[in-house]
Amino acid sequence: MKNLLLAICVACGALNASAQKPYISQVWNPDNGDGTYTNPVINADYSDPDVCVGASGEDYYLTASSFQCTPGLPILHSKDLVNWRIVGYALKSLYTGDKKLERHFASVRHGDGVWAPSIRYHNGEYYIYWGDPDNGVYMVKTKDPAGEWSDPVCVIEGKGMIDTTPLWDDDGRCYLVNGWANSRSRFASVLTVREMNAEGTKAISDPVIVFDGNGTENRTCEGPKFYKRDGWYWIMCPAGGVPTGFQLVMRSKSPYGPYESKIVLAQGKTGINGPHQGAWVHTKYGEDWFLHFQDKEAYGRVVHLQPVTWKDNWPVMGAMPSKGYCGEPVLTYRKPKTATKVANENPVESDEFNSPKMGLQWQWHANYDQKFGMPTPWGVFRVYCYKAGSWDNLSVPSWAYDKDFGCIITSKQHKDSIRQAQSRIWKIPNLLLQKTPADNFTATTKLRMTAKEDNQYGGLIMMGLDYSALVVKRVGKEFQLQRITCKKADKDQPETADVIATLKPTAEDKVDYQPAIHEDIYLQLTVKYIGGKNADGTNKHEAKVNFAYSRDGKKFQQAGKPFTMRQGKWIGAKMGLVAVQPAGNENRGWIDVDWFRVSK
Repeated sequence: MKNLLLAICVACGALNASAQKPYISQVWNPDNGDGTYTNPVINADYSDPDVCVGASGEDYYLTASSFQCTPGLPILHSKDLVNWRIVGYALKSLYTGDKKLERHFASVRHGDGVWAPSIRYHNGEYYIYWGDPDNGVYMVKTKDPAGEWSDPVCVIEGKGMIDTTPLWDDDGRCYLVNGWANSRSRFASVLTVREMNAEGTKAISDPVIVFDGNGTENRTCEGPKFYKRDGWYWIMCPAGGVPTGFQLVMRSKSPYGPYESKIVLAQGKTGINGPHQGAWVHTKYGEDWFLHFQDKEAYGRVVHLQPVTWKDNWPVMGAMPSKGYCGEPVLTYRKPKTATKVANENPVESDEFNSPKMGLQWQWHANYDQKFGMPTPWGVFRVYCYKAGSWDNLSVPSWAYDKDFGCIITSKQHKDSIRQAQSRIWKIPNLLLQKTPADNFTATTKLRMTAKEDNQYGGLIMMGLDYSALVVKRVGKEFQLQRITCKKADKDQPETADVIATLKPTAEDKVDYQPAIHEDIYLQLTVKYIGGKNADGTNKHEAKVNFAYSRDGKKFQQAGKPFTMRQGKWIGAKMGLVAVQPAGNENRGWIDVDWFRVSK
């Protein structure tokens, strides 16, 4: 029946995103159904969010940092700033049209790539700008945010420039504000403004420092957003550090300053730490709102919505204070005004894999290669085993200087040690992952492991700086159920593998041509929020992950000890699918994933 329904779907073509039935999450829904919402409005890692109002005035489009993950620059749509749907991505890969960078990002580059973007609507087109700290400032544009975007244009080449936002002025001139990455430039906490051409495709002036937070409470000022209101130029930016900082707003009569500033949003007595960096939205109904992130450590940076009230021509964000201009974040509040009632909807999580296209919740961990995996017409998504540890994966000749690893290969032993390092899941680019959707949830998948040779494995993973996976691995004519775990993966620490059970194959190929053995299994992970306090008394967002497995999908058995979930490099922990095998000439194995379901 599943395959019949899939065939009908394929015959009819892919459904238009606007016609699809709204997805309602079982694990987090911010719309209370009574005209109010509860923060976060997106309880997933859409870090450094930015939002623009669409051409109609009734549509809102959100994008966020995506770093090395592809497709990149997610595009979410909403009618009320509370109910959101993923409608596409602005980047198919990093960076289409630049062969050198496309090849560079074919390997996993944790934390590199697309940093804090901005999205703007101007003169009939939508623009996204972002800073890649190693390569420069880039821009893409489109007339349809849910459709195809242009290939990236390098607006300014160079290192260190991040967090870029354009501003088209009333006279048609265009300016760009940006922050600076200390890791690349060796200076930070300053904001600069320069002029671009009217098309926004290249800089036509040198940068001018317009704000300096060094040596003040405004240290780590970054993530600036540029606006104009009633003749004033506004730069809104975070300061004070990511986990515990605050939102700073500054204004001037000139884009080049000088700017005066005020803190307009801080944690105060609430439990919402570091409320900052996001988007000011002015609606057609005369309301003002601010979307920002909260850093929840392993969960990443989730998105909150705050009301904005103007006081003495300063935007106070969140709950109004009894005095001054610094608001505190609200937890529950009335929804923004809309013309009609907006249907309840959340970013999609579960996937039945009944479409000929990869679900929009999924991203690869590097630029996509067709050998990573593909949809099928059989109601499963196939992920092929990545050949780990292959010298070919390093994309350099043997016995040569390797610019990616920054070393000279001096011996066969040295070569083998690098190959071994490449074998860790940390270096695997074909991880098919999605964001965690709530503080507490369960993710269950049904899959078949097809192994043609020894040591091919596949299964379920929670990925981060520490990671753990529950996989089925071929050993001889049987499978082993293993827990593969690595702590401090970014520090090149080794993996450990614990055997949970030995499994007889579900099936074995009868034809003696590239024969394989198969294992049908249900794998599950459950995330539980632990919380706690850090040494400095601030809230700790800690979570435990328990793995389990089943042969029939009904009775699950625990698989190993609980694992402490940990964020990745600038991103939250991500869950999903892994399939790996050693390098060599052997035929690839694969996993066919029947479904992936997120539930309470």
